[in-house]
Amino acid sequence: MDITDHTLCDLADAIRARRVSSVEATEATLARIDRTQPLVNAFISIDGDRALDAARRADAALSRRDEAPPLLGVPMAHKDLLYRKGRVSTCGSKIRRDAVADVTATALERLDTAGAIEVGTLNMAEFAAGGTGHNEHFGDCRNPWNTDHVPGGSSSGSAAAVAARMVTGSLGSDTGGSVRIPAGLCGVVGIKPTDGRVSRHGVMPRSWATDTLGPMARTARDVARTMTAIAGFDPRDPQSSAEPIPDYEEGLETSLKGLRIGVAANYYNEDIDESVARGMAHSREVFRALGAEPVEVSVPNPALAMRLGQLILAAEAAALHEKWLAERPDDYQVAIRAPMEPGLFIPATRYIEALRLRGPLLDEFLDQVLDRVDVLHIPTGPAPAPALTDCNPASPERAARSMGLFPKFTRPVSYFGLPAVSVPCGFTDDGLPVAFQLVGRPFAEARLLNMAHLYQRETGWHERAPDLPVSWSGHM
Repeated sequence: MDITDHTLCDLADAIRARRVSSVEATEATLARIDRTQPLVNAFISIDGDRALDAARRADAALSRRDEAPPLLGVPMAHKDLLYRKGRVSTCGSKIRRDAVADVTATALERLDTAGAIEVGTLNMAEFAAGGTGHNEHFGDCRNPWNTDHVPGGSSSGSAAAVAARMVTGSLGSDTGGSVRIPAGLCGVVGIKPTDGRVSRHGVMPRSWATDTLGPMARTARDVARTMTAIAGFDPRDPQSSAEPIPDYEEGLETSLKGLRIGVAANYYNEDIDESVARGMAHSREVFRALGAEPVEVSVPNPALAMRLGQLILAAEAAALHEKWLAERPDDYQVAIRAPMEPGLFIPATRYIEALRLRGPLLDEFLDQVLDRVDVLHIPTGPAPAPALTDCNPASPERAARSMGLFPKFTRPVSYFGLPAVSVPCGFTDDGLPVAFQLVGRPFAEARLLNMAHLYQRETGWHERAPDLPVSWSGHM
């Protein structure tokens, strides 16, 4: 078995059992990246020397003790907006192309403690402000299932690298769907945790009110192990939660018997592609066979939550970028700058009202949906990945249409601050992935991952791999 075919947990367990060394795993990972990067363009930077040094230290540490951290020696890579002290973090932009971080993100520190090895930084939409994966500064990221199609965004490289077997796991950021959208379009598992569950210290912000960090990997088990490593209170993030952290991996086998799974009677079943509808229907039957009871629910005000979430994002993003928009407007992609500038003119009263309504609308959502069912089962997106040319930012009209389509089913969840996991549930006739979301009450990540794990065990969609022509033998 090729080392890069291992899932994150399988590789971590193999290293801990000394069946594979971390150096072997890292060398295989770098070789895979070398062959695949020209096709997918998932990376912004690759640091093979640093990764191999870390791998040698991991193998040496393992030789001196019987127990090891849960991710010891496992190669990973992350979205290029998580800072590491002394390293450039571009945030996918020209403006920060040479910006050296003076802090390390808490999430990276916690992965370091868990023993993970970082092999590089991953491509992304400029300043996390796009839903497709286009980036004129570092080149467009591509969907490994069909490189003529988008991977989604803004955590485009994070999803594409995992799907292409370039790494076993990655971190992305999710403000309105930027983990779930690319995870869904690339056929991997991605979780948006409850607001405050994972520290955002040392991460380039997009929106203070709705930013979250979440892992992506091929399996729910992989995501669970990564979540256990990175979750928890951090005094350096004032919005970090002190809610106790479970061992997310420990509860994966919990029975679903008697669990109520909500089926949306409105909004989330409108204007969806036939392949998405087919995947949703089949996944409901799988959950029924696992003992869950589908219950139809009417979801209150998702379109309003979508609009209010967009208003908050627009105002906060404009505030974050006000100085650069004034001084360096031509250093932004036009498709990134154009929708950002109107945020400068949003009245404070409208912004404050959008924030004020979060509580009452969340209460309504909990009362009418998540007090009636244990989880809500909805599509991650209304359609599979479009072609790169169909949503090219060079055409503002096309770009605007795509930017409106992708977060339609994800941004309302972000506005409420609730946890949601995207899970692959099939393929189109053309071989592109489709996916569903499971949405839960605050801090219900363990239940969501439990359901995702049991679903994957019954279906096996995650075992498929893109048919990439990886015979290229050049060097980066």
